[in-house]
Amino acid sequence: MKIKKVTTVDAYIEEFPPEVQALLRKMRNTILKVASDAQESISYGMPAYKTQGRPLVCFAAYKNHIGFYATPSGHEAFKKELSGYQQGKGSVQFPLNEPLPLELIGKIIAFRVQENLERGKRTSK
Repeated sequence: MKIKKVTTVDAYIEEFPPEVQALLRKMRNTILKVASDAQESISYGMPAYKTQGRPLVCFAAYKNHIGFYATPSGHEAFKKELSGYQQGKGSVQFPLNEPLPLELIGKIIAFRVQENLERGKRTSK
């Protein structure tokens, strides 16, 4: 799935077939539900979110999967729960032909929100 350069998350999602759009919207809604104060943008050509001025998570659609990027710490903290998925350092691949593990994704996002909050407190002292 080749997409053109986009500047909004809505435009990014609209570049994909309807069935992939539905998954991307579920991913986006989960992020915004758990991290309601997250700032949304496009970074490196994919939807990206920040809290406390720091990267939170990103996601991107590919031919056979949705990539989810929660930095190495987010993936390390949930290593056991993510073990059934293809992974890289700081990334995990959720196959398009399987339901998204939204509860797990929500837990990872909550972990990253807390991590950013704690880092923000340390640097503001």
